[in-house]
Amino acid sequence: MINYVLSIRRRHKQVLILLVDTLLVIVALWVAFSLRYGEAYDPSGDEIWLWVMAPVLAIPVFLYFSLYQTIIRYIGFVSLWKVFQAISLYSLIWGVCAFLSGIQIVPRSVVMINWLTCLLLVGGARMMARWLLTVRVPGILGMEPDNRKNVLIYGAGAAGMQLAISMSYSREMRPVAFLDDQFTLKNQQVNGLHVYHPDETGQLIDKFDVQDILLAMPSASQHRRHEILASLEPYPVPIHTLPDISELESCEVDIRDIRGIDISDLLDRDAVAPIDGLLHADITGKVVMVTGAGGSIGSELSRQISQLNPKRLVLFDHSEFNLYQLERELVEQDFHAEISLGSVLDKNRLSYLCRYYGVQTIYHAAAYKHVPLVEKNPLIGAVNNVMGTRNCALAAIDASVTTFVLVSTDKAVRPANIMGATKRLAELLLQDLSQRPQMKTRFTMVRFGNVLDSSGSVVPLFRDQIQRGGPVTVTHPEIIRYFMTIKEATQLVLQAGAMGEGGDVFVLDMGEPVSIVNLAKKMIRLSGLDIKENDYPENGIEIEFLGLRDGEKLFEELLISESSVPTFHPRIMREVERAPNLVYLEKCLEDLQESIEANDEERIKKLLFEMVETYNPDV
Repeated sequence: MINYVLSIRRRHKQVLILLVDTLLVIVALWVAFSLRYGEAYDPSGDEIWLWVMAPVLAIPVFLYFSLYQTIIRYIGFVSLWKVFQAISLYSLIWGVCAFLSGIQIVPRSVVMINWLTCLLLVGGARMMARWLLTVRVPGILGMEPDNRKNVLIYGAGAAGMQLAISMSYSREMRPVAFLDDQFTLKNQQVNGLHVYHPDETGQLIDKFDVQDILLAMPSASQHRRHEILASLEPYPVPIHTLPDISELESCEVDIRDIRGIDISDLLDRDAVAPIDGLLHADITGKVVMVTGAGGSIGSELSRQISQLNPKRLVLFDHSEFNLYQLERELVEQDFHAEISLGSVLDKNRLSYLCRYYGVQTIYHAAAYKHVPLVEKNPLIGAVNNVMGTRNCALAAIDASVTTFVLVSTDKAVRPANIMGATKRLAELLLQDLSQRPQMKTRFTMVRFGNVLDSSGSVVPLFRDQIQRGGPVTVTHPEIIRYFMTIKEATQLVLQAGAMGEGGDVFVLDMGEPVSIVNLAKKMIRLSGLDIKENDYPENGIEIEFLGLRDGEKLFEELLISESSVPTFHPRIMREVERAPNLVYLEKCLEDLQESIEANDEERIKKLLFEMVETYNPDV
């Protein structure tokens, strides 16, 4: 029956509720008289018109208060307050009309009793309907079985309470209890749910057949979230979370905000806070260009720059689809950028765009960064990463661009692969240009480690492998990497541009490196799955070691020299490097260009080995 009611048109539902209210108003009045006289009242004679008058007065009042515009499943305090107001006004009008009629059978107390009974019946009927539609008890009036997942909510604060309320309307999840380590909340009830200490998680999972745990602490620090996730890791249920408070679209928490565990939650450190003035220095009120704007770093740079009030933002990339996607996203945020298709190999096009738009700041993120692919295609890697950077830099000089920031990588430090060597050579190239007399363009390099969830990174690979049931592939059991969020990476790039004086290499204090195999294990366990070891359990996720790929090192570094100096940003350092030999570097670049034109890959590899002193492909 309830399923049928849910399936009918909205207009028909409103008519049905109106008819029910008509009946309830008449019944409420009969109950009021019966209670007043202490027996079942039998209306007859001339006073029957009082019962006819009741719905005639009530329904227009109910319509005025929009009681039939409210969706019963989502009825809340505001809607109930309208019901209270409507019934109070109706009861008052009915009482006035009854007394003016002069009928002696209407005691004054009936007006108050009628108000109370009408409130209980009309308001109670709506609450009962809401309960039937949301609690969904199987077997009641044809109600289908309740197949919602039982979930625990970790965090009994404001966010947890809002989430529990939102979930009461859900057909997928049902909150059964709160977890919270605050002593004052233990054994209390929040929104009708009992609050337990996290130490009782195991028992609660068994008691309530819990299928999910939701972390509802959006204002907690990264370190605190990491601690909580580590404590929940042993339990065989998936963990989901609300995003950081800064990422929520509003102060109101909704079930739609729930997401899977963000890999950044597994980093045991808080994000690096930016210095606001540095973020704005080379952007606000200026014309900014981003090369490689469609890539992972380039697109995030573009998003953040768009929020810092640039005079104009020029997005440059060779990928038509990526630019289309990024432009559509920015337009939805009411920001309009200049879209330019092209390649960093076309210096004339770059120079024209810089002059045409009057570009003042360039963030150069265009590069090939996938180590194995570049290792198999050294010529294209050298063309794009070295000559592409050179073309952008020369175009910037021609157009008198003020600031040029190169997005570099930790793989440029004592590189063991072609990609790292080409990025290191790009750094040397900009250091060379910075030393030239009367140079007006400030060249700055920013070097950081692996970016979480960027294209080609290990995290989306692991996530996909876990969803497919494994195995999760790791190259080596001892491999470690530095990780940072894509937001941190882009903010570092923006700030470094403002801090640079020319030829600077900036690196971020990224905390402790992360074991890749431990990262894989955490992702598996927090997905509610077991790790398969020695063929047990049979349905567990296996971790498979493939061996190091070509050009891959067990660990990466951020500093080439042994010395670095702090900056006024507590988490950003400036590396002190020896200046390159300008004459030798220029000659080598000419040789590299000739080798590229001759498609001589072996010569390119040899030149990279000669030009990058720290390049050691045999590591």
